[in-house]
Amino acid sequence: MTNSNANLKPRREQLSWEYLGYLASALLVASLTMSDVMKLRWFNLAGCIAFTLYGVAIDAVPVAFTNGLLTFVNIYHIIKLKRQPTVDAKK
Repeated sequence: MTNSNANLKPRREQLSWEYLGYLASALLVASLTMSDVMKLRWFNLAGCIAFTLYGVAIDAVPVAFTNGLLTFVNIYHIIKLKRQPTVDAKK
């Protein structure tokens, strides 16, 4: 007979990864409150990276994969925004 709890990680380790998940969630929520699109992208990028690490840590492939892809989407848009010519509002 096998012990079903044998494969469970220690509670302390689970909690530390859980905190990373909460941090990632907070970053994503904060990103959606930004009126500046560049700030939105940076906060969202940080949240996606944190969620990717969280997904890898807890062996949640869909979480890691989706947020890994969204990381590249955010990087693409940050580069695109940085290459845009700035408009002088004082004219």
